[in-house]
Amino acid sequence: MTEDSRRPLILIAPRMENIEPCLEMPEQLAPSVASATVFLEAILAAGGVPLMMSFTDDDAVIQRYVDMADGIAIPGGHDVSPALWGDEDPYPEELLCHERDAFEVKLIRATLAAHKPLFASCRGMQILNVVLGGSLCMDVPSRPVPDGMVHWRHAPILHDPAHPVVVEDGSLLSRILNWRGEIQVNSSHHCCVDKLGEGVRLVAAATDGIPEAIEVEGEPFCLGVQWHPEYTWRTLETDFKLWRGFVDACKNACEE
Repeated sequence: MTEDSRRPLILIAPRMENIEPCLEMPEQLAPSVASATVFLEAILAAGGVPLMMSFTDDDAVIQRYVDMADGIAIPGGHDVSPALWGDEDPYPEELLCHERDAFEVKLIRATLAAHKPLFASCRGMQILNVVLGGSLCMDVPSRPVPDGMVHWRHAPILHDPAHPVVVEDGSLLSRILNWRGEIQVNSSHHCCVDKLGEGVRLVAAATDGIPEAIEVEGEPFCLGVQWHPEYTWRTLETDFKLWRGFVDACKNACEE
């Protein structure tokens, strides 16, 4: 068996973008379903085979996806609808994607039921928490900060470190990183985890108190981070370790 044939298959939840008519294309195009190239490249560099999924509300199709996958990755994107945790206050519809919410809720539930490795970033971390009964803060600057602190700039800084994050000792995240002290991360978000869902454990926070990473207790590998390691895996050792840790977990799962 060649090294490439042992690469685990990692399915990626897609992003959906509506393309408005313009001078170059006056007709209304169908929504575009895609994944950022940096996300695919990070998985490839870490030793996995990335494959983008299609949106569907068919439970059997979603289950087939999960059955064939060695791991699932959920990237960032639109805000998660507050209606998912019962908040009916008006919220800007242009910031939401209800099709993606519905798909990812089913996908996360099926992945957890199958105990497959799951890695979620930014929006992905947020909807993971919501699926497990948690809620979100939809406006990071409104959150209180520790005495003597102000909020770091949390959006948008993708290509460079934006602020430090404190990782809990003994957590899955700390074992993956094998890093002493604070780590540096990028940042591009205006929402964050608020009330934790059932079995969700907060394992990292920025020094201004913003939640930055969660794990799900009882799962072999279920990790969400608030930052975007797909943009900085080439320059930050800790971010590449994240991708290697996830892909290694997927490889171990497919060999069991």
